[in-house]
Amino acid sequence: MTLPECNSPPTPTSIDGNGSAPWGSVLVCGGGIAGIQASLDLSAAGFRVFLVEESPTIGGGMARLDKTFPTGDCATCIISPKLVECMRDYNIDVLTMADISSLSGEAGRFVAEVRTRPRGVIPSRCTGCGDCWTICPVRNTAEPPPPFQPDKPLAEADAARLGGILATHEGRPGNLLPVLQEIDRSYGYLPRLLLEHMACRWGLRPAELLRVASFYDRFHFEPAGRHLVEICAGTSCHARRSRTLLEKLEKETGVGVGETDKPGRFTLRTVRCLGLCALSPAMKIDGQPFGRVDLDRVPEILEQFA
Repeated sequence: MTLPECNSPPTPTSIDGNGSAPWGSVLVCGGGIAGIQASLDLSAAGFRVFLVEESPTIGGGMARLDKTFPTGDCATCIISPKLVECMRDYNIDVLTMADISSLSGEAGRFVAEVRTRPRGVIPSRCTGCGDCWTICPVRNTAEPPPPFQPDKPLAEADAARLGGILATHEGRPGNLLPVLQEIDRSYGYLPRLLLEHMACRWGLRPAELLRVASFYDRFHFEPAGRHLVEICAGTSCHARRSRTLLEKLEKETGVGVGETDKPGRFTLRTVRCLGLCALSPAMKIDGQPFGRVDLDRVPEILEQFA
């Protein structure tokens, strides 16, 4: 197909959300998050947009991410509204499995030729049910992966403890998070081998458990010390040199952030906010708050938890 020139008049069927016709056309290459946002912005400005993507779907690498740096926000929660808005926008024509075969003209008046590859299904009628797999004439059919098996057996005591926890929550809706919380309370962290055996018993993949467990700061995958030291890294505390406080704690405990000292006494962690902005810089040890912490007081405070 040959796309219209950038300054050519729009087709009568292309309208924007306000009912007015766009006055030009634009070609956007790549259907990642940047291409989607660019298409939405151009459509809002009154252009007709052709979004060309070589893969079968739009979303790019961000659609395959779990969380985003540095805030840790859910990538799917960020991109999903933009995907829906892009697909519903009458000014945006999404061309997937397509390649630009030629481009001619000059700045402001380009003519692009886009070649789309065959799909084997009608995109407008596809619901993603998967029934076409059973009648597909292609010989190389998809095979489910083999069931997961842990590499090592559990100790007898750990197996009995895990069995008791799973039996308590067996068959209850939304039981995954309560089971992880109970394992965390029992062990002080989430042992990897225990999660593998849990996944095996419930017929899950370890990635499904790790995806949930890694989303919450409450869960940890390494043993913690007897005392948990949390330093606030929020805006107020950062402005009042909480970084200097953190360096002092690292020096006194001999460990870095996320680590536990050799005697197993302290585990050092940072949190986004402790709710003690008026007392910044602030920290907590085992839930006990300490505000307006002076560097000279740090050894004295740590000695209280000997």
